[in-house]
Amino acid sequence: MFRALAPNPDRIVASVAEHCPHCERALTPADQVGFHAYDHIELPLIRPVITRIHRHREVCPGCRRGFSAPPPAGISPGSPFGPDLTALILHLHVTQAIGFERLVCLLDEVFGVRLSEGAIANMLARAGTSLTAAAETTAAEIRRSKVVASDETSARVEGKTWWQWVLVSSTAVHHLIADSRGAAVLTDFLGETKPDVWIADRYAAQAGHGSERQLCLAHLLRDAQYAIDAGDTGFAPGFHKLQRAVAIGQRRPELKDTTLTQYRADLDRKLDRLLAVSPTTEAGRQLARGIRKCRGDLFVFITHRDVPATNNECERALRPSVIFRKVTGGFRSQWGARAYADALSVIATGRLHGRSALQALRDALAGHPILVPP
Repeated sequence: MFRALAPNPDRIVASVAEHCPHCERALTPADQVGFHAYDHIELPLIRPVITRIHRHREVCPGCRRGFSAPPPAGISPGSPFGPDLTALILHLHVTQAIGFERLVCLLDEVFGVRLSEGAIANMLARAGTSLTAAAETTAAEIRRSKVVASDETSARVEGKTWWQWVLVSSTAVHHLIADSRGAAVLTDFLGETKPDVWIADRYAAQAGHGSERQLCLAHLLRDAQYAIDAGDTGFAPGFHKLQRAVAIGQRRPELKDTTLTQYRADLDRKLDRLLAVSPTTEAGRQLARGIRKCRGDLFVFITHRDVPATNNECERALRPSVIFRKVTGGFRSQWGARAYADALSVIATGRLHGRSALQALRDALAGHPILVPP
């Protein structure tokens, strides 16, 4: 396999022979045909573009009153660092988990920009207002969504354990970091809204937020496999076979509504019969007790075509934050945690709509909408 040629090269160089290597006869381009094309890729020297602004003032020769020239549009006095540089620093810090100390070194050696850790912190703090405004649009989109998935993981803020929550719909992703793992975090976020279906694991704080709930089957199947490995020969093996429901969900586009209804009824009957089977180990009994409590939350996705069978999207959305926590150790301030969550919301939602992380951050800092208002 060879690397595909770039569709729009910046420069094309024609390599032609001036003399025959055998008889030294002079040659022209007309004597030759192309036989091999390849790309040479290189980075240009990276250096910052520095614009010096000289403002002028004087006394008007007409009215004899003093005047001062306004700053150029988009280049106001204050911080000397532009939004594109801020977006790049956010991108490197948030998506690549590069801490401030390493960022200082990277910016100096690669980009020729000398900054202190304090200057980086000030830049991110100033960006917080724009990021919060952009993240609020993702939050509003989640509240409007009929199907919402949610999950949470731990976070470290000022040396204490906090919790990072993520909410995912088909059109938006929203992260928030709070000092609680309780249901009140989600209740406060949703306000008066309530989605039709809520997708989550069996954690109690994730219950009651939607008209219906779809439990993540991947979590339940892992619990069943654990019970099987622990020696259960009664309930767990039979429940593990119900993973065929996931395969049915994957075939939904080619199945009729009536067929899906029949499949769900069949799965419900099999689960009813299975719940009458006695587990043979404590792990099996614990699994059976849990399934009985959430009996109606297992197969909602079968007849709801827009509902996934698992909570995989949320787990994937949180995975970079787990890596970030392990690499950086967490956040030294609450505003830093808030800015990180807002930036993640902007980046993840932007990617859903075909934008790179850097472009989504640039749009947010420029005040451009991440989502088109309904």
